This record gives sequence, C-alpha cells and structure tokens, in this order.
Amino acid sequence: MATTARLAAARRGGEKPQQLCGTGHGAASPSRTETERPPHAVAARRQLTSTGRAGRFSEGLFLLEHGDHPRMKTWVCDSGQKLEIFIPFLGKYRPLTGRCCQTCTPRSWDGFYHAQLSSLGFRSAAQVTEEDTRYRGWLVRRLCCFLAVWDWKVPADTPRDLPERVCRSRRVRDVAAGQARGSGGDSESRRRWKEKALEILAGIQAPLSLPVLRLCSWVLLRLLSRLFLSVQLHRGQLEMVLRAATTPDVPLVFLSTHKSRLDGLLLSFFFFSHGLGVPRVTVGSLNCSPRLRALLRCLGGVFLPVGMEQTSRGQDGGLPGAVLASYVEEVLRSRQPLLIFLEEPCAPRRLSAAAREWLAPVYRAVRDGAVPDVLLVPVGIAYDLAPDCLEGSGAHGARPLSLSACLWAACRALRRRLGCARVDFAQPFSLQEFVAKTLSRQSSAGKPPEELLLPTILGTHQLHSERAEPEGPAPGTAPGSEAEDKMMVTKLGLHALSDGAACSAVTAVGITSALLLHKHCQGVLLSRLMSDFAWLLEETLVRQRDVGFSGQLRALVRHSLALLRAHVTLYHLAPPGDVLVVPEVSVEARRELSHHSAALLPVFAGEAVGACAIRALLLEMLPFLGAAACPSSITLSQDELLHKTLALLQLLPPSLLGLQPCQPLEHQSQDVLDKLILCGLLEADESENERWLCDLAPRPFSKWQPWAEVDFTDSDSDGEDVCKRCFKLRDPEGSPGLLLFLCRLLSPVLETYARAAAFLEQPSWPQPAPAPAEAHEGCAAPEREGVGVFPPNPGADPAPPAEAACAGALQQFLAEKDGLERPTRSLALSTLRTFKEMGVLEEAPSPAGPLLHLAQPFRSSEGRGKLRAFIQQFVQP
Repeated sequence: MATTARLAAARRGGEKPQQLCGTGHGAASPSRTETERPPHAVAARRQLTSTGRAGRFSEGLFLLEHGDHPRMKTWVCDSGQKLEIFIPFLGKYRPLTGRCCQTCTPRSWDGFYHAQLSSLGFRSAAQVTEEDTRYRGWLVRRLCCFLAVWDWKVPADTPRDLPERVCRSRRVRDVAAGQARGSGGDSESRRRWKEKALEILAGIQAPLSLPVLRLCSWVLLRLLSRLFLSVQLHRGQLEMVLRAATTPDVPLVFLSTHKSRLDGLLLSFFFFSHGLGVPRVTVGSLNCSPRLRALLRCLGGVFLPVGMEQTSRGQDGGLPGAVLASYVEEVLRSRQPLLIFLEEPCAPRRLSAAAREWLAPVYRAVRDGAVPDVLLVPVGIAYDLAPDCLEGSGAHGARPLSLSACLWAACRALRRRLGCARVDFAQPFSLQEFVAKTLSRQSSAGKPPEELLLPTILGTHQLHSERAEPEGPAPGTAPGSEAEDKMMVTKLGLHALSDGAACSAVTAVGITSALLLHKHCQGVLLSRLMSDFAWLLEETLVRQRDVGFSGQLRALVRHSLALLRAHVTLYHLAPPGDVLVVPEVSVEARRELSHHSAALLPVFAGEAVGACAIRALLLEMLPFLGAAACPSSITLSQDELLHKTLALLQLLPPSLLGLQPCQPLEHQSQDVLDKLILCGLLEADESENERWLCDLAPRPFSKWQPWAEVDFTDSDSDGEDVCKRCFKLRDPEGSPGLLLFLCRLLSPVLETYARAAAFLEQPSWPQPAPAPAEAHEGCAAPEREGVGVFPPNPGADPAPPAEAACAGALQQFLAEKDGLERPTRSLALSTLRTFKEMGVLEEAPSPAGPLLHLAQPFRSSEGRGKLRAFIQQFVQP
C-alpha cells in the first residue's frame, strides 16, 4: 500500500513513523502465515473466512470511542480470498494536531506537550458508565448518568463581592467621575451612575445556579447520546489542557470556531464533565428572549452590554465598555475559564464583531498588568451534520429566540441521527509572548493592498512579494494606541481562527461530499467512490491532519451517504452488482455538498492555490501549444509560477484558505511550490547541458575539464547567465485527476470573486465619482445615475453598514444569476473587503454613512474587464 510504503520510507530516513488512525483502502498485502501475523489478525482471519461474510460484517459502523482497537491491515487468506479489514493504521494513535505557531510563540512550542500524549486514545463524552462515578452496583449502572453529573465539581466561580469590585475598579470610577462632573458631581449623580453600572453588570452575567446547571447537564447528556453516534475527545489533548490549567496565576481563555448554536452548551458540558470548571461562554449576536437569556446566564453564559454598539455616541456610551472590561478582569483573576467564539455559524472563517469586543478586554488586561499572562487555547469543532434546527432564528435582528423554540427544535432533532461530533483542543500559547513577537515585527509591515496587487491587475509594474496588513480598522478611525489595540486584537483573532481550523478534524461526510462535488459530479459507482475515499483519506493523513472517524471503508462510505441521502440518489445495478451514486443537480444539493466539502480546503489550501496558478499559466500558454500537446511535454518556469502564486495569495484572505496570517508571502509561495513537487504534480526539468555538472561517472581522460567552468565563489550577485529553474507537469501515479480536483476545490471561492467582479457592471454603481455635495444629493435620491446607494442593514452584522448592505445586494445578484447557489454572507463580505483593500471600491462620506462607489481606474469597462479577466484566469469551471 502507498501508506505502508511512505511509513517504510520514513523509517529508512530515521524519522519516526506518524501514529495515525483512520480507514484504509482495500489493496491486499502479501500473504503471510499465521505465525507471522499478529494475534488480532489471526483472530480476525478465523472470524471472517470469506468475502461474503466480511461484506456482511462491514455493514456496521465501528467508531473508536475508547481507543482500544489494535492495528489491523488487509490480509489475504491461504485460499486467496481477501478479507475486508480496513483499519491499516494504529487504532488509538492519532497525530496530535494543533501545535502552536513557531513564528509567533516559539517558547510555547514545547509547553504542555509531550510526544506520548498522542497514545492516550479517545473517549466519547456522551457515554457515562459506572466507572465515572464513585459507586458500584446494579442500581448505579442504571443511575450512573445522574450520579456522575451530581459529583462533578466547580473549581472556581465568580467572587461574591463581584458587583462591589466592578464598581470600585479604576475604569468604572473614571468613567463615572467624568459623567458625574457633567451632572454637577453631587452624591445623587454618583449613586445614579453606580446603579446604572450594576444594571449593566446584571445584563452581562449572573451567578451560577448549581442545581439548574446539574439538571441541564443531565438533560444535555441524554440529548447528546440520542443525537450523535459519538462525541469524540482526544485524551491527549485533554491532558494537555489540564496541565495548562495548573499554571499558577495564569487563567485559560478558549478561542473556538463556531459551527452550530449547540456549540456553547456542548463545550460547557465538556469542561464541566472533565474537571475544567464551568466556563463563561460568550453568546455573541444571538437575539434571545428574556427568559432564555436569564437561563443562559445561570448556566454561565455572558452577553455584551446593550449599549456597546452605541459607544461612540450617547451620553453614557463609555460606561458599558468600562463595566465589561472590569468584569473580564475579575473573571481572569478568579481563574474561571472564558470561552470566546471567534465566528458566527452563518459567517464561517470571518472574525465576528462580538469576538473583537470580547478579545479587546482580554488583551488590555494583560497589557495593563491586571493578570500576569493568559494562556490561549484554540478549539476546533467538527460535525458530520451540524445541528441546524435553529438556523435563521434569533440572529441578526430576527425575532428573538425563545425557550419554547429551543425545546421544540430539540424534539425535532431527535427524529434523526446527526452522525459523529469531534472536539479538538490546540496547544495553549502565551498571549504575552504573542503580543511581544507581533510588536517586534511591526516595523516590517507590508505595503497597502492597492500598492501590491492593483498595479498587477492593471499591468503597470511588477508584483511585490509582500503581504498587506490583515483586516482591521480603517486608517484614521481611531487615534494612537486605540488603533494599535484594534489591530492587535484583529491579528490575534485571525491567528486563533486559523489555529482552530487547523486542529479541526475532517469528517467522513466532508470527504464524500468533496468527491461527489469536485470529482464525480455526474455520478460514480460505489466501488470507485470507496477507492477514491481511501485515496483522499490517505492524502489527508499524510498532511498531518486528523480525521474524526475510524472503521471499515464500506461502512464509512455508506454511513456518509446515509447522512447525505436527501441530496444523493442511489441506483442498484443488478448485472454488475454495484451501486450508482448520483448527486442531485439542485441548487440546494450543491450548496449542502459545498458546505461540507469546505472543511477540506484548509487541508489542501497550498496545493489548491498552486494548482490554480498552474491553470493560469496553462491558459496563457494555450495559444502556443499544439493540438496534440500532452501534460508531460509542458514546461513551466519557476519564476512565472511563483508570480501567479503570489498574485492569488494576495487576492484571497488567509482566513478563507485557513493559512496562518503571520507568514510572509514569499515563504508561503515557496511552500506552495514545494507541496506541488511533493504531491507529484511538478517534476524538476534538467536540460542536457546541465546534467554533466553532477555526473560523477568515470570518463576517458580529456583535456577539457568541465568543472573548470563552474563558479565556486561565494557570490550573491544575480547574473543574467544564471539558468532559470523549470518544472514539467506530471499526473501523479495513483492520484489521477489530482490537478483538476485541487482546482475545483478552490473554485467556489474564486467563482464568487469572479461573479462579484461582474456585479460591478450593474448600473446602480456610479460612473463618475460623487463630489461631497453630490454625495449628499445622491443620498436623497438613490435612483440617480452615478451614486450606488445600498440601504443600511443594522443588527449584529460584523461589517460596516455600507459593506453589509452591499453584501446583501451581492448575494441577491449571485443567487439570481444563472440559478447558482447563494454564497455565504462571510464570503460575500470578504469579497467586498478585498475589493476595498485593493482599491477597486472606495467610500464616499454622507450623512447616512459612507457609500461605496467604484474607484477611478475601474469606472471604465476596460478596467473592470481587466479585473474580471485577472480573477477568471484562476477559475476552473
């Protein structure tokens, strides 16, 4: 097998073979005698003596819940019959993903980590047995869930005098004193401001109610066991977090991705049941009814103050922020875990506004010395099928989510299983170290995006290999240190979001969806789908990414098809005895498959970017290629390939690709090239006149000495006679169609960018730039030619009003055009943000807020055509 060959090569190279677990393919290994086979293989051989019985045995799904499955391989019986045992990796060993960044936190790299942690295996948090309690007996086995929940401890809670501490804090006293001076400074005004501060604090949090907490935990335990086949947690990751929790005077802050509205309850249950305490969970932009809001506060939920969105205006705008900052400092001092969700379920891979508001006081608490340091733990969550019963309720200005709606959604969710769930913890890292390293690199900040990519699109001068500043506050929006604080919070949030995506496991549904959408959109036989599933699984594991499943190949593929049954059709073919799997052609089916397959983009992001760059080069070479040209005869220049890769990396935000935003672009582009060589898509091309330089074979004596022409001097000069490195395009052996698959993996993102460029052709966009006076007139008459006005869409949208309204119009345009699927709001917002940073769109001030209009180079159809052609060259239809 290919995996066995790679492990053998790793052993020959002195490298320890990676401890993996997953599902392999059905390629047979050489026949061995029973004395040579491990005992578990002998037992399996005796149990399964024919392919028919093995096929029946593979109907069930076997998941690693306790990590006690031995290593198995595919064997051949003495009679020549193959046994379907599809677990070629060590059952309880997995790659411990989520190591911290060596660039930003080099000292944290060795902290709380040990190589033996990967051997501790897994456990299912939804299964509680007699061993999880202090008691034994037949009655305990029937009441073990209730007894276990009642024995869980709460190590830390908010102090009883929390309101007095918040009111005595320097931040609250300074704001209250300033407001009191405006009202005369008497004792009545100070008392009134204290009451208002206490009212704001009561809206943020409430004391924990242990009876309600234990009752809800018992109900949630029963609910999870009914919803999911298993809820996996790596014991090694848990041990790593428990070690970090013992650091004196240093609290833990968990920064999590957000896939479902159930994530907060699920992670709170995880922490409570494994001795980490009850975390304070940020609720974000969820619009809850008063009763549900009160219940969530009793369970540890914390909410942003109501006046936080009006901090820039209003007479008491600074008090909510001061109360929030003081409360976060007290939570950190009391060593309570704080859980912050970095994104919204409706806007994945985009740092939400609520996350920025919660990260800011955590950063200021370390900066001002309220706590010596904070350990940040990125968290990744993966579902086969995310619970989406609450989708569209209580979000972004919709009707408030009530308690009865949650109960009804839970009852509806019980009608079907959602597959498996997996929670992963990345390696904790120091916030103080991250800030120090980031500040030390401030001097080498990149150029503005309009100076990097815009000249390349318009064809004015060469591309620069620098990265623009990450998404943050616009210049001039905040003075001095406030703007720096916002930029630091943005960098921290984007980096943690990338770490959370990197440690998230890949699900079986994600692999199957990617194959059906990007490789077999016209249909595929089940046997071929199983073979491609094993191939894609192997490619995922080789890239040091873990999977959230284990079991037999046939059972896993059927399991994922059963969960996708609403979007695929199965046809049983009688003569060959196979099954034809055909994905539905509807927009809803394509959107669902695209949503699940997006989890593979961070795994293959580098290769996908390189494949799209290769496609752009082939498109340029197409007029010069003959009709019978084959890929092996095509030679690509390294400089041109790096140039295309740099352009694509500057176009797409790192958060969309799951790449670390701290890495320089020249490093990432070279890393993309290395990955293309390793996966077999590129092969170095050596001309005949260069090969003799490394040829050490004996030759007859000659007066001509070839080594005399070699320059052995240590010269850094780049002469014109230096040979350029070239590569030949290859089709990797064992991976047919890899180039096309990688291009299509990135195509949903690039298609949105290309169709957004077509959106700029709409007549609602301005042709001339509006003058300040004309901008005011354009606001009064939106239908006037020359001003693109989009009504504001208030609520909890993380984008500015102009971008939020324009994103809604862009989504509507993309949904109406050619009946294509509607992109996610985060992708539409990222597209508009990229166009703003590139200089394609500009903002014009107005009394109602800034208005978006086209910049000078793109008011003509020629400029817009160049933008569209630049993006379209990377898109694979």
